[in-house]
Amino acid sequence: MSELVTSAVVAFKTLSLVMGGLVTYYAHKAYRRTGARPLGVLALGFAVVTLGALVAGAVDQVLLGHQDYALTVESALTILGFGVILYSLYAE
Repeated sequence: MSELVTSAVVAFKTLSLVMGGLVTYYAHKAYRRTGARPLGVLALGFAVVTLGALVAGAVDQVLLGHQDYALTVESALTILGFGVILYSLYAE
């Protein structure tokens, strides 16, 4: 992978973590303000998706040259997080 592409991926992953962290923070803040359980579950779902990006980056750095493991971990946590988000939309 070229240096330019690597730098772009790192920048985009960092922005994803920041944006995901902010969405999680505000969803949790809304949950605390309203006490609405679905908002708490929604915040958890966003946290899991964001955690997937963080863990994938850590796995990628620890297992250099094994980006497929990082992609697998990130994809699994993204699916799990979206499942939690989907549940939060149906929870009462």
